[in-house]
Order: sequence, then C-alpha cells, then structure tokens
Amino acid sequence: MSKVSKIEVENKLISIVKQNEEDYICLTDMIRDESGNDHIRNWMRNRNTVEFIGLWETLHNPNFKGVEFDTFRKQAGLNNFNLTPKKWIEATNAVGIVSKSGRYGGTYAHKDLAFEFGAWISPMFKLLLIKEFQRLKEIETNKFNLEWNVKRILSKTNYHIQTDAIKEHILPQKNYVKDKEWLVYAEEADLLNVAMYKCTAKDWRDANPKHAKKGMNIRDFSSINELVVLSNLENLNAIMIINNIEKSERFKQLNKIAKSQLITLDGKDFMKSLKKLNDSTFIDEQNKLDKK
Repeated sequence: MSKVSKIEVENKLISIVKQNEEDYICLTDMIRDESGNDHIRNWMRNRNTVEFIGLWETLHNPNFKGVEFDTFRKQAGLNNFNLTPKKWIEATNAVGIVSKSGRYGGTYAHKDLAFEFGAWISPMFKLLLIKEFQRLKEIETNKFNLEWNVKRILSKTNYHIQTDAIKEHILPQKNYVKDKEWLVYAEEADLLNVAMYKCTAKDWRDANPKHAKKGMNIRDFSSINELVVLSNLENLNAIMIINNIEKSERFKQLNKIAKSQLITLDGKDFMKSLKKLNDSTFIDEQNKLDKK
C-alpha cells in the first residue's frame, strides 16, 4: 500500500490508502474509540453484508472463489455463524477487504464496501463519509494542486533527457468499444485505461516489456493533457459509482468525455499556465490532519 491520506468524520481521523490504484478506507478507524471491538465482525456476519461483499467480489475479482462464498451465504444469519476479515479473505481469495500491519494498521475495505459499512454504523455517518471522501478527491484533482502535476511533469521531462527509449513506446490497438465482454471482469483502473487509452494495463505491458520491467506504466508516457483528462475521469467515475451507475454505462460516458476533453485541450501548453493561487493545496490540508 502507498501513501496514506486522511479525512475526518465525526471527530475520527480515517486513513485512506491506494492499492492497485483503488482507494481503500480504514474500517478500524471508522469505529475507533467505540465501545466494544466486534463491530466489523458483527457487520460481516449479517446476511445482507455477506451477499453484498460477495457480489462485489464477483464483479471485480476474477479469482474470487464462488463456492466458498455460497457456503458463507447459506450460513449467514444463523446464531452460530461467525465471519472475520481474515477468514473471509483466506477462504474466498477476496480483494475488497484487506488487513494492514504497522503504523496505519487495521482492516481496510474498497471504498464501495467502506461506504456500506458506514451505512451500517448510521445513515448520517455514511453521508458524512461520502462528503469528506468527495472533498478529498476534489482537493487531489484540483488543477492548482502542484504536487500531482509537477511530479508527473518532472518525471516525464527527466525521462526525455535521459533516454530516447520513449520513441519505442507502443500503444496497443484494441477494439474494446465494440467488444464488451471484458467489462464484466474489468477493474476500475482498467475501465479508465480503456476509456482513455483504448487498452488495458496488461495490454500495454505485453506490448512494452522493456518499459514494464523497469516498473513503468502507460501513465508514465502520457502527455500533460492526457493526465489532466485522466484525473477528471477518476473523479467522475467515483461520483458515478456512488450514484450506482452500471459499469457499461460508466464506460460509455467516460470514453465520450475523454474524447471530448482531449479535443478541447489539444494543442494547449499548460506547462506555462501552472500556478498556485493560494495555500489551500492538498499538501497543506494533509499536514493539518497529520498533526492531529
């Protein structure tokens, strides 16, 4: 897991980490200082919860063990039924819920699942959690937040200086728009990749093995305009997920928006226009939370 971000909901500091380019929210933080420590276990033993997290895995995890899931689903609701994150992960090969050790240790869940856990705590908690999460995403994608933009610009510029290997970069040509079968098992990161670049991360790695071995990915070779549009797509996709828009419809809209915004930005040089209007950047907001 990568760098930890934080949001504050009802005086609780809640950690958020990136895993496989997806946001995972700390369930442990959400119930910290509450009486008792069985909240997550009680939530997971609920029949509706088992069905929801199982269906989420079915849609997002091609390695999910459906047979084991059916066993848990049949047992859910019985007085002697007990389900912990560890038991769920080991039995079903789940990826939506993970455990993390160390300073920011605890049980983390993909934002889709974390919002449901928030609703289990209380409807108000869920609404506040979504509101703060959206605020964080707006801060992260704000075009005046130089941390995100400059890192990408410097990385791309340095690579141009050090080598001309970028000329060998290949962008696979796939017809994902017509072939929709891939959507069933596609993760959110690849949904954005196909909408933006017309290929998945794996397609790109297969076509560019030398770059892939160096730990590089398709976004390292993107233009500034492409990165701006991609950031916008991530934010829009998060909002559409919260609004329960089907994956196929989300892809259709994201692909259309990507084409439209790239046409608008084509030929513009935003390197010259980068500036900082005030001190309310993501770095400053994050430091305030870290000091609490």
